[in-house]
Amino acid sequence: MRAIISGLLLCCTANLFAKDYVVPPDDVAGFFANLPKDATRVLFTAAAVYKCQTDIVLPDAQLLVVDGAGARLILGPASNGFTRRIRDQKHAESCTGYRYLIRDFASIEGGRKAIDLQATLGSTVENVRCKGQTEAAVDLRFCLLTRLENVVLTMPAKRGFVVRAGDWAGASWSNSQSNHTVLEQCRVYCAATTTEAFTVLNCNGVRMVDCISEGAPCDHDLFLSASTDGHEDAPARNSVVKQFALSNFHVEHATRVASIHVNMPPRSSVDIDQVYWNGRFTAPAIRYISGQLNLSDIGWWNEGLYIASRIAAPRINADRCHGALRMDQVTGGGKRAGSLRLVDPLPGNETLQLNYVRVTRSAM
Repeated sequence: MRAIISGLLLCCTANLFAKDYVVPPDDVAGFFANLPKDATRVLFTAAAVYKCQTDIVLPDAQLLVVDGAGARLILGPASNGFTRRIRDQKHAESCTGYRYLIRDFASIEGGRKAIDLQATLGSTVENVRCKGQTEAAVDLRFCLLTRLENVVLTMPAKRGFVVRAGDWAGASWSNSQSNHTVLEQCRVYCAATTTEAFTVLNCNGVRMVDCISEGAPCDHDLFLSASTDGHEDAPARNSVVKQFALSNFHVEHATRVASIHVNMPPRSSVDIDQVYWNGRFTAPAIRYISGQLNLSDIGWWNEGLYIASRIAAPRINADRCHGALRMDQVTGGGKRAGSLRLVDPLPGNETLQLNYVRVTRSAM
C-alpha cells in the first residue's frame, strides 16, 4: 500500500514540473499548432537556422516561453511570424489571460511581420533582432502591460514598431488599447522605404526609454496619434488617452515629414525629455497638432531645428532646454516665434499665438 501511495504521489508531482519541448527545424508552424498542453517552454536548439513559410500561431497558454537560444529564424514572404488569431472583441477579451516571453533570437528575417502579438496582458519580447519585414517588424494590438526590451530592427520596408488598438470585429479605440506598454533600449535602422520607425496609436501610458532611430531617412521617427478616425487633419478626440512619455531618444538621420508627430487629445500630457537630434534637418523636429507637449532637458538644439504647429495656439512647455530653443516673440507675419513656426495651418489658424507657450530655465 505504501508503494502504491508513493507511486501516485510521484505521478501527481510530475505533472507540476515545467515542461520543455524542442522545436523541429523542418515544421515550425506545425509544431506550434500541435504543442502539448503541458508545454511551458519551447527551445529553438535543434538547428542554427530555422525556416518557416507560414504564420507561427502561438497557442493559448498562461505563460509560454519561446526561447530562440541564439538561432536564426527565416520567414516566408507571407508569414506574420509569431502571431495570434483573434476572431472578434469578445474572443480578444477572453485571451488576455494568456502571455508570452519571446527572447534570444539572433535574428528573425523576412516575412510580413516578425512578431504580431494580439490580445495579451504582461507579455515580453527581449533580446531579439528583426530584419527586412515588409509590413511591420513588431506589431502589438490590444497588448496590455507589454514590454519590449533590447529589440533591434534592421531595414523594415515600411513600419518598425507599432503599438495600437485592435482592428478586429467589435474592437475600437476605447476597448482594445495596448495601454502601459514599454519600449526600452529598442533601435530601428531604417531602410530608404521605411515610413515610421516607431508608431503609437490610441494607446494610453506608453513609455519609450533609451531608444534609437537611425539609418536612411524615414517619414517619421515617432508617429504619436490618438485620432479616432485615422485622419490627421484635426486635433485628436480620443477621450481615454491621457499620457505618453519619451525619454533619452537618439535620432541620427534626416526625416522626410517630421521627426516626431504629435496629435494627442488637448488635455493629454506628452512628456518628451532628453532627445538628441544629431545633424541638420529641413523637416521639423516636431510636428504638432494637439496635446499638452512638455519638453525638458533638450541639451542640444541646432539653430535649424524647429517645431511646426498646425494650430495657432499650441500648448507647449519647454523647461531646462538649450538656449536656442526659443519661442518668445511672434514675427514673420504671425507665422513664427523663434523655434516655433505655424506650418500648414488648419482652417481658422492663420496667426500664431503664444498664450499657452512657456519657456523656463533655458540653458545658456
